[in-house]
Amino acid sequence: MAQLLKDGQVIDNSWITVAGDATEFPEGDLLVSLDQWLQQKTQLEQHRGSLGVWIDGNEEIEAVAELLLVSPVIAIKFPKFADGRGFSVARLLRERYTYKGEIRAIGEIIRDQLYLLRRCGFNAFEFGAQVNLAEASASLLDFSDAYQVAADQPVPLFKRR
Repeated sequence: MAQLLKDGQVIDNSWITVAGDATEFPEGDLLVSLDQWLQQKTQLEQHRGSLGVWIDGNEEIEAVAELLLVSPVIAIKFPKFADGRGFSVARLLRERYTYKGEIRAIGEIIRDQLYLLRRCGFNAFEFGAQVNLAEASASLLDFSDAYQVAADQPVPLFKRR
């Protein structure tokens, strides 16, 4: 079974990420694209297992945010590691919409981004098989504290002293 990094721990990934053009869905917990979730909602409601949604980092979520909040997992797909739009989507979900579930980074992410991804609200990270997850988890501790407020720390440093 594939693994991922969630809340700083390496765990088994029980979720199956379904390709965006799929029309048949396997058994188990599924991550489906936002388009599939909106267009095939009736079929997906009959599915046995949990249902999560993956969105591209460039998608505007304001129109569907209230619908997304019922999902236990929202995965944000990064098309390349230099594309930072997914960071903003995670912050919107955590700060504006107070989403409490799992926000997972998928796609082209690199270990050096983990600390900042977590600051923006991500709590799960799915890498390719070539990444050592135990080593990657160490980068979550690269910095002991931050001055700025973020999704993971709403109080600035000067007020915490």
